[in-house]
Amino acid sequence: MSRRPNAPRPDDVPGFPARRAALRLLDAVLRRGDPLELALHGAAQGLPQSDRALVHAIAAEVLRHLPDLDALIDGATKQTLPDDAKARMVLRIALAQTLIMGTPAHAAIATALPLVDGGPRKLVHGVFGTVTRGEPLLPDPPTLPVEVVERWTGQWGEAMPQAAAHAYAVRPPVDVTLRDAGETAKWTAELNGASFAPGHVRLPEGAVIPDLPGFAEGAWWVQDIAASCAARLLGAGESRTVLDLCAAPGGKTMQLAATGWHVLSVDQSKKRLERLTENLTRTGLSADVVPADLRQWQPDAAVDAILLDAPCTATGIYRRHPDVLHRIGPRQIAELAELQGELLARAAGWLKPGGRIVYATCSLERAEGEDQVERFLADHADFALVPATAAELPEGMTPTDEGWLRSLPDMLADRGGADGFFIARLARRAN
Repeated sequence: MSRRPNAPRPDDVPGFPARRAALRLLDAVLRRGDPLELALHGAAQGLPQSDRALVHAIAAEVLRHLPDLDALIDGATKQTLPDDAKARMVLRIALAQTLIMGTPAHAAIATALPLVDGGPRKLVHGVFGTVTRGEPLLPDPPTLPVEVVERWTGQWGEAMPQAAAHAYAVRPPVDVTLRDAGETAKWTAELNGASFAPGHVRLPEGAVIPDLPGFAEGAWWVQDIAASCAARLLGAGESRTVLDLCAAPGGKTMQLAATGWHVLSVDQSKKRLERLTENLTRTGLSADVVPADLRQWQPDAAVDAILLDAPCTATGIYRRHPDVLHRIGPRQIAELAELQGELLARAAGWLKPGGRIVYATCSLERAEGEDQVERFLADHADFALVPATAAELPEGMTPTDEGWLRSLPDMLADRGGADGFFIARLARRAN
């Protein structure tokens, strides 16, 4: 790309390296299908932490508002821009900064144009100017991708994606689980929060986690209220043995240890297990940590209980990870459902007669929840569903008529919502 005499190199333009990293990150998510959090490391390599945070923020806002940004772009030009065209991606980045993040238009376009790299700079500049002329507004709530709306409508009805869109527009709350449920009133007051169940506190918006009382001494850990329900369904441990499978980063392991279980925590990610170990150290709780692939590993003896938080599409945490709405489709759902079925059947064989297994996924897809358990029960006559009860769950989180927990976007909607989860409790018949 030729430059005017004395024109600054792109890398010398303040803020350009971060925008270039955001372009790489979005390409990794939208073209390759990489998870946003995992792709961030490679895309922002070499940048200071403040710039890495900016890269993540730009990419996340583009993904959160992608259909609406594209509608603005398409309405401002007669030229067809393919979804993966660099010009379209650069416009998404510039418009997200101006319309959502409050970056002045001149600054956004100044750092965007060098990204075109010999491409249609005039087109990008013209479309950006057309869109930002006046006071354009993005829809509130954001528009969900058409494919997602169709898929969720087919499973849950028209009201569900509407509720999902409204939940998408609001910053997700932060919940914490207490090491000692008997201190719920104390920590609710000290953290200035609200509690929906013993051992739970929902923090006020804007709380800075490491600075809060109780964090350094390990009195609590961050864990969405829906995620905490899986361990709640196993009750008190009374020194019995439980397997926490796919355990990292450790929220459920700490719950189980805090309620008297002897916990064997298994996960194949050594890096994520390091975080689990750090959390155990901070909270003063203990568990036996095993790095292993469940498809090759097995325990030395049958156990009293199992919690399988199975690998899944994570569409239930779309509010926190907007990339899942753009990189998850029927193929990924089918592949993970097959793995889940394999792991559930394998883990069930490790359970003592009379023992219980809780199966959980942070997914809003029936194939990874209801269908999975119904198929398992049809194939395993020695297992039965043990219905969850309202008394075991937080306020406002009611079991279904079938007896499992399915948290959809309208659950706790008036109090900030909850992540999307499916949780079912099964028991191996004693005889």
